[in-house]
Amino acid sequence: MGISQYPTVLNYSLLDGLTNAFDEIIMVIGRFAPTPSGPLHFGSLIAALGSFLHSRSKGGEWLIRIDDLDTVRTIPGMDAEILRTLEHFSLTWDGEVLYQSSRTSFYQEIIEQFIKQGVIYPCSCSRKEVSGSPYPGTCRNGPSSKRAARSLRIRTTDQLIQFHDQVQGEFGQILETETGDFIIKRADGFVAYHLATVVDDASQGVTEVVRGADLLDSTPRQIYLQKLLEYSQLEYTHLPVATDETGQKLSKSNGTLALDTKRSPGYYLYLALVFLGQNPPQDLQYEKSKTCIEWGLKHWDIDRIPAQSSRPSNALSSTENHSETG
Repeated sequence: MGISQYPTVLNYSLLDGLTNAFDEIIMVIGRFAPTPSGPLHFGSLIAALGSFLHSRSKGGEWLIRIDDLDTVRTIPGMDAEILRTLEHFSLTWDGEVLYQSSRTSFYQEIIEQFIKQGVIYPCSCSRKEVSGSPYPGTCRNGPSSKRAARSLRIRTTDQLIQFHDQVQGEFGQILETETGDFIIKRADGFVAYHLATVVDDASQGVTEVVRGADLLDSTPRQIYLQKLLEYSQLEYTHLPVATDETGQKLSKSNGTLALDTKRSPGYYLYLALVFLGQNPPQDLQYEKSKTCIEWGLKHWDIDRIPAQSSRPSNALSSTENHSETG
């Protein structure tokens, strides 16, 4: 009997089930968003490596976004140096690099939307006048002084914003009493970090954010903006922060330890994996970066990551040079 003699019978209930199953499969997309105000340091490497391994170990994508909105802090050419450093450590990204400086018109559209919703207001307070937290709502009912209002603040509520962090556990804030109304457009005209981050995460389809625990208390504000914009809430993982001998976070503004790309990348990757609790074999520090990354992808275990910030290995501070990165 020829093939054409057999009737074709489609099981539509089975097809519907398969379609629904595929709809529930969500592509994991992570990202790393450095500021081009100085070269990457060991703390930057921890954040980059953690976010890379967390996304890629689940078969996801890893994006790079350059946070270059603040042109005063941005150093010309530093973006290229950062990208070269990531490549040096075999931290390769998916797609094109997104520059936030190219996105100002999109942020302005969101601000216009907030104005129509009546959830933002102009503020004439100087930084000195409102130092500390929370913001007391001085300009909520109109500018408090004769000075022209230059920044824009968003109204917060007494609703608890709570989320589960993959490392730090449950965390929540009542923004109205703990941070107050926060700025989404600064007095110098730059869009604030929180708004740009939320808009770009949604635009890029980011599903998870892995970053340092120093940004943990920024997350409720970003979730609040997500809710106002009807964006999906992301999965958050806040890694322990690397500190110096005084307990201060390693950062560019502190003239922190800069990565020496002339040194074997395996050495730094090994120390970063140790810092993240992944228990790599000691011989890994002598391997090429690609081998280290392959080991990290195979053995990545988020449950091993310590929650508390700490000082990295003494071996790191004894072999690196300090650099003034702003």
